[in-house]
Amino acid sequence: MTILVVGASGATGRLLVQELLNRGMEVRVVVRSPDRLPESIQGHARLSITVAALLDLTDDDLVRLVKGCDAIASCLGHTLSWKGIYGSPRRLVTDATRRLCEAVKTTAPDKPVRFVLMNTTGNRNRDLDEPISFAQKLVIGLLRLLLPPHVDNEQAADYLRVVIGQHDPAVEWVAVRPDGLIDEEAATDRELYPSPIRSAIFDAGKTSRVNVGHFMADLIAEDVWHEWKGRMPVIYNASSD
Repeated sequence: MTILVVGASGATGRLLVQELLNRGMEVRVVVRSPDRLPESIQGHARLSITVAALLDLTDDDLVRLVKGCDAIASCLGHTLSWKGIYGSPRRLVTDATRRLCEAVKTTAPDKPVRFVLMNTTGNRNRDLDEPISFAQKLVIGLLRLLLPPHVDNEQAADYLRVVIGQHDPAVEWVAVRPDGLIDEEAATDRELYPSPIRSAIFDAGKTSRVNVGHFMADLIAEDVWHEWKGRMPVIYNASSD
């Protein structure tokens, strides 16, 4: 399998890339600086690196990048700085998702390409009647006003849910929703749910980045894809109670 990973130099993306390489896959990445990738993978024989800001690539560049890929994984996010949160591009995740999907459609693949989006439990799946408290609705409303990255995450998932939908011939998708992200050395037991089982604002659980990376790799490579295709699974560490 050949996989494109965007956001590959981030805290979760680099773990996903390592896991995909460990599973014997061909991996393509787009990074601003190769030096931000772990030294252990920088010269890997099955890793192909495009040095660029993803949204600076032309449509033709993206078509060449996705052509021949079996799956695309997005671990893109906004850096936790004033410029990263309030600067440009404010729609990094949404625009990347849209443009990559459009590029896939241009290639007319023989079978649907799997698109795995890293998202957040703070974003509701509007295909389901996911209940949240009035207080959480107020906080989410404030986040939409004050934090552009939250809106970006919502719109990226909505693009997959509404525009790509459930029956697109070129793209199938899953949006993975971790809760409070933490760093751990190794993957551990995890729990998966169609919807959050606790409040993302007032009772957040824990999800290790390495568990997210392993689950995204499972979705790309294994039959678990068919369980979650077109859905927004929530992932917690099994010990998050």
